[in-house]
Amino acid sequence: LYPYKPSRIAGMISVIVFAILFLVHIFRLFKTRTWFCIPFIVGAAFEILGYAARTKGHGNPTAMNPFIIQTILILLAPILFAASVYMFLGRIVRNTGQDRLSIVRPTLLTKMFVGGDILCFLIQGVGAGILSKAKEKKDFDLGKAIILGGLVLQLVIFGLFMVVAVVFHVRADRVITKGTSREAFSWRKYLAMLYAVSIIITLRNVMRFAEYVGGEKGYLLQNEWPIYSFDAVPMAVVLVICVAWYVG
Repeated sequence: LYPYKPSRIAGMISVIVFAILFLVHIFRLFKTRTWFCIPFIVGAAFEILGYAARTKGHGNPTAMNPFIIQTILILLAPILFAASVYMFLGRIVRNTGQDRLSIVRPTLLTKMFVGGDILCFLIQGVGAGILSKAKEKKDFDLGKAIILGGLVLQLVIFGLFMVVAVVFHVRADRVITKGTSREAFSWRKYLAMLYAVSIIITLRNVMRFAEYVGGEKGYLLQNEWPIYSFDAVPMAVVLVICVAWYVG
């Protein structure tokens, strides 16, 4: 299953970090009732369970169930984070009172991108399920191809999302005067955070794409450090940044 013995220490540290962030997000959610951030909490739970399963793999690297759990949950968690990112842009647009400046209406924006996100979730979930249970090369190749398709779709959706965000930003910057009541919402600050989070998730997806393109003999799958450096750490950073999104 694993081409190496999973690190217990790295797995435990990841579980602790994501558990702390999970609790912080839970606290912020119920304090502000900012329900669009629920996917952050579900995603953090995925990360906790995923890295807990990797930790269990240290003692028994050939155990199938923990391997399947970590493969699926760690792969899918960022898709849940992306759902809140998409909804947050709609919230920013509405709070500026400048819906007309967005090339996609806020209500349609959320439905369109979250709908695409759900599709990515389902595609990658199916691919990860096939891949984690693959015993023959054809099954491995099928699972890999499905995951790659889901990752490509996610990258395309994120690219379109960034276009919508940037167009709104440019237009709003010309219309909303500094010092007005609309400016008090600090929409520029929240858009900057949205860009940062979007770039981090996109880079993580590019790494994952390269990982599966490289195949089971590729460097990224043959070594453990990339999943922590290019997945666990960036996703923890995303959760840290997004604590500020609970604006009530």
